[in-house]
Amino acid sequence: MTAEATPSPALGTAVAGPDGPGPAAAAGRTRRARPGAAYARYVAGKLGGAAASLLAVLVTSFFLFRLIPGDPVKFMTGGRPVSAQQIAAYRREFGLDLPMWRQFTQYCGKALTGDLGTSYQFHVPVTDKITEALPNTLLLTGTAFVLYTALGIFLGTRSAWRHGGLGDRLNTGLALTLYSIPSFWLGLLLIIVLSVGAGPIPGLFPTGGMESGGKEGLAYAVDVVHHLVLPVVTLVAVEYGQTLLVTRSALLDEMGGDYLTTARAKGLRDDLVRRRHAVPNALLPTVTLIFVNLGRTVAGVILVETVFSWPGLGGLFYQALSVPDLPLVQGLFFVFAAAVIVMNTLADLLYPLLDPRVGR
Repeated sequence: MTAEATPSPALGTAVAGPDGPGPAAAAGRTRRARPGAAYARYVAGKLGGAAASLLAVLVTSFFLFRLIPGDPVKFMTGGRPVSAQQIAAYRREFGLDLPMWRQFTQYCGKALTGDLGTSYQFHVPVTDKITEALPNTLLLTGTAFVLYTALGIFLGTRSAWRHGGLGDRLNTGLALTLYSIPSFWLGLLLIIVLSVGAGPIPGLFPTGGMESGGKEGLAYAVDVVHHLVLPVVTLVAVEYGQTLLVTRSALLDEMGGDYLTTARAKGLRDDLVRRRHAVPNALLPTVTLIFVNLGRTVAGVILVETVFSWPGLGGLFYQALSVPDLPLVQGLFFVFAAAVIVMNTLADLLYPLLDPRVGR
């Protein structure tokens, strides 16, 4: 057979050699492996950034709160006249007599093992106080988070789909107004009107706390819900506007897309076009906001918990600042920041699943 009659492999076709597939097949496998490798690099970069952020928070939490005026030893003595020997004993007991660099290295070493120190104020491990108050904060801020996220997304999509109408103007105007109101001021106003009573309006809700005491079973659950109403309403009223505005803006950017015109041309109903096509493509900014707010549910809202005397992490942080209870303040600050960092990292890792262009 002549050379002209010999069939030649087409360009890009794998040619098997004596030891297996040829170079074209190996190149194909490399090309197929690239998306996974790119995502692995993306994940490694995000996790590395999160670890660096946590380390920066650990350092910041130590030095920042030592700028707070006040002497923890004076608080621990209750203002009683004490001798210099007693003051020195207190400082030695809590490590306050050590040089700053020794205090810092001991703090970092213990924190990396999960030991956040012992509270000056309560004389118990900081982790115990955080564990005790965390469920109360999650109950309050978690309930509010679910409500204001659902309300913000629902009203945001409605406003964007009918933008320029009366409903859109009312929704955005009310959202901007409530979002600009300080949460503590709104909480105090609700206490005056709905707890104390104003004019013909009787006092309907407790002024603060989490329970009235002396109740069990279903009566206890109803009592907790009764105390939960005003702080949850305060948080929802202040926070839902942000979700509404972000969702509305993202959806307005998508509404001019050709794919929506194509979907309508296929005969899909307007609500199906919105739910199946427009809203999923506009969710990326909203997902970011949701995860940031989810991280904040651990921190709670310090002012709201303080106004309503809610026994959560936010109220505990305010109480610790007034001493200052340095180990408790540092531990709470680290937990608050770590929750936000972790949730932001999870949002970053979720992005490529929502939009394959991210991380490639």
